[in-house]
Amino acid sequence: MSASPIPARSADELRILLRLALPLALAQAGQALMGLVDTAVVGRAGAVQLAGAALGNAVVFTMCIVGIGVLMGADPLISQALGARDPLRARRLYWQALRVALGASAVLVLPTLALAYLLEPLGIAADVALAAREYVWWRVPGIAALLVFYAQRSYAQAVGAARALVWATVLANVLNLFGDLLLVFGGARLPAWTGPLRWIPPMGAGGSALATSLVQIGEVLFLAWVIRQIAIPQRPADLHRRLPEDERRILRVGVPIGLHFGAEVGVFALAGFLAGRLGAESLAAHQIALTWSSVTFTFAMGIGNAGSVRVGLAVGARDTPGARRAGLLAFAAGAAFMGCAAITYLLIPGLIVATMTNSAAIAALAVPLFRVAAVFQISDGVQGVGAGVLRGAGDSRFTFTANVLGHYLVGLPLTLLLGFGMGWGVVGIWWGLAAGLTAVAAALVWRFLRVSGREIVPLALPEA
Repeated sequence: MSASPIPARSADELRILLRLALPLALAQAGQALMGLVDTAVVGRAGAVQLAGAALGNAVVFTMCIVGIGVLMGADPLISQALGARDPLRARRLYWQALRVALGASAVLVLPTLALAYLLEPLGIAADVALAAREYVWWRVPGIAALLVFYAQRSYAQAVGAARALVWATVLANVLNLFGDLLLVFGGARLPAWTGPLRWIPPMGAGGSALATSLVQIGEVLFLAWVIRQIAIPQRPADLHRRLPEDERRILRVGVPIGLHFGAEVGVFALAGFLAGRLGAESLAAHQIALTWSSVTFTFAMGIGNAGSVRVGLAVGARDTPGARRAGLLAFAAGAAFMGCAAITYLLIPGLIVATMTNSAAIAALAVPLFRVAAVFQISDGVQGVGAGVLRGAGDSRFTFTANVLGHYLVGLPLTLLLGFGMGWGVVGIWWGLAAGLTAVAAALVWRFLRVSGREIVPLALPEA
């Protein structure tokens, strides 16, 4: 049996967890920050362009989140291999994850494009649907890079190279801001010395999508260089060879995670579609509140990723009590952070909305949404952390079941009842989302307590 990587004292484990969670949370938030900047920049181009970017991003993200979840199937395998003191196996698993990422991206391109062309038949206004399609077409080149990034993230976070994820995200955000400003509004107002950049036409929502695709490719190239520098005990000639059984292991763990993410993001995308049927202003307000909620949620997700690593390391070392302690501390840290976010949303919703739009009509709809978001912050954080710690334990199927039941049997009916049946509009839609998130959070806490109450067996034994 390997020596456990989980210290005996809870205070020591919390310190290690937070030290890992901070860069992961910053990296995760940085990815969402690009969406926040996109929304802020495109919002200045008008309600139609903002609504188009919102719907286009919902289409791309709804499809790609399934692939992202599949790639997270590598998380427990890599961390458990490291917990069992087998870094060579961890590197081999990384290469299998890259293959899964490329395969998943090839599968997702056609459904993503097809969904973009269904918006108008489903009742979205023609001008908004056109802007959304342009956005989707310019995001397609970055789909493979997005999924490869998550394969790289799985390995980097497990081996303790999380700071590289932060640097990649900082670089991406700087480039994305300048790319957005140039491509959304065009280069006509640039000074003469900028040369050919002045010829770039204003692309609106599509320009924002192109900027995102380009910076995602840059992130992947940077992380590929970083991972190449990470030492392993030996580099056998067949280090990069395909291992079909490990690919299948990644898929067995990852497909339920992808379906869970798809179920969760799908209900938010459906909420965006329902908001769009209420008008461009309602959809724009929904997107502003959702973008900010996504930023705070990514910090909780970063804590969940750290919890996944810590639980996985303990499971690999056959230390179930340590895994339980690591998971419960992750729950506490996630709830504490999201509680602070809730207070912020309650105190200054107007100031937050003012950073995103100068439209009084959109602001009037968005401010009440932040009050609803404040109510479900803790539930959202707890369910995000719960998915992470259960993933570290190798339990991904229950999370999918909990999301389907919570969002579609609890949240969605209330969304339709409150938003349309009772005439509460977009605010009613958000109250329904809040109920679904709360149901999922309660289920995941219960499941982790049950799973960690008995021995957790690693997913696969280390290679001989």
